[in-house]
Amino acid sequence: MNEIGLSLDTVWMLLAAMLVFWMQPGFALCEAGFTRSKNTANILMKNFVDFMFGSLLFFFVGFGFMFGSEGAGFIGAPNWGDLSFYHGDLPVEGFLVFETVFCATSATIVSGAMAERTKFSMYLVYSACISLFIYPISGHWTWGGGWLCNDEANSFMMNTFGAVFHDFAGSAIVHSVGGVLALIGAKALGARRGKYASDGTSRAIPGHSLMMAALGVFILWMGWFGFNPGSQLAASGEVNRIAISHVFLTTNLAAVAGGTATMFVTWLKYGKPSLSLTLNGVLAGLVGITAGCDLVSPLGAIIIGLVCGIILVFSIEFIDHRLHIDDPVGASSVHGVCGVLGTLMTGLLALDSGVFYGHGWGFFGAELFGVLVIDLWAAACGLVLFYGIKVAHGLRVDARIEDEGLDVYEHGETCYN
Repeated sequence: MNEIGLSLDTVWMLLAAMLVFWMQPGFALCEAGFTRSKNTANILMKNFVDFMFGSLLFFFVGFGFMFGSEGAGFIGAPNWGDLSFYHGDLPVEGFLVFETVFCATSATIVSGAMAERTKFSMYLVYSACISLFIYPISGHWTWGGGWLCNDEANSFMMNTFGAVFHDFAGSAIVHSVGGVLALIGAKALGARRGKYASDGTSRAIPGHSLMMAALGVFILWMGWFGFNPGSQLAASGEVNRIAISHVFLTTNLAAVAGGTATMFVTWLKYGKPSLSLTLNGVLAGLVGITAGCDLVSPLGAIIIGLVCGIILVFSIEFIDHRLHIDDPVGASSVHGVCGVLGTLMTGLLALDSGVFYGHGWGFFGAELFGVLVIDLWAAACGLVLFYGIKVAHGLRVDARIEDEGLDVYEHGETCYN
């Protein structure tokens, strides 16, 4: 029976990994649809690069950085392609694949915010850095058994908060890291030509295909059923069967609540229900529920989705109109703002430890501290990375290339002939 259970758990983990990999074309379609047709080949190429580079770098080095040294210290030891150091219950090859698709997701988030004006050669550099160092190190602190999730009685988190940081599938570790990097990268890069008038007024630059963007969001929604329930890493046994079923339900409820909230907010605010913003509202709910999908009730999931869907509209407007940071797909709001919100609301709505259920502020404090530390790490790395590239080599393509499209100049071909 143990062998059958292990086989079921392995198959479930690999199936979930396939679903998370399926999010890669979802991101590609979503980003391409929200941007102009002259840059489509460039965007598709970058999404392939994220997974190609991410897989190689995570296999050779990043996996060890994240899970090596048994979670001790700032960073694990590089594994140089050797997987023998890992001694978990599930096959190490399958676990590596599962973690690889998460790593690629974090890198992909950044590409949308910096679309339509980034040098492809420099994109290769910062995508590699995210997969090699930035994501694995924050992952080492958390999923790698590190200091943020160490539940020993004398650990820093237990001594300080009486609880450890909890992020079930990556609202903070994957999404807020990607969102913070996206915000800093877009700021360092500067706005697209013609985005802001001389008086600072923001001008809309519509994407070329809402059909493509909508299909991308549907694919991402489907992939999230591997992203969240798959993080249980087990399907056998009554507890695990209940757990993945519960996570499926909370994930879907948050998504529909996020999309519904955004639809009605845009209807009231702008006079028409916006499809493009509603698509991001669905993603906002999915990002928000990712941290606490195992701990909150179905009602709690709906509340998280509603809050993220509402805040999203105002966050996108604030970043665009007030901060004058040009994020073509809203990645910094969807993944950054809603990733932080979802992590914090887990501290409020968790059934067994949340503030709203009479369990005090200890767990909420752990969530607040954890997401703050993780995002400060991402911000510090982003500032050094993007502004370092900008000074040393330049991040941005020439004005003529931006005006005529990156496809021909960067790749020698166009998506639409």
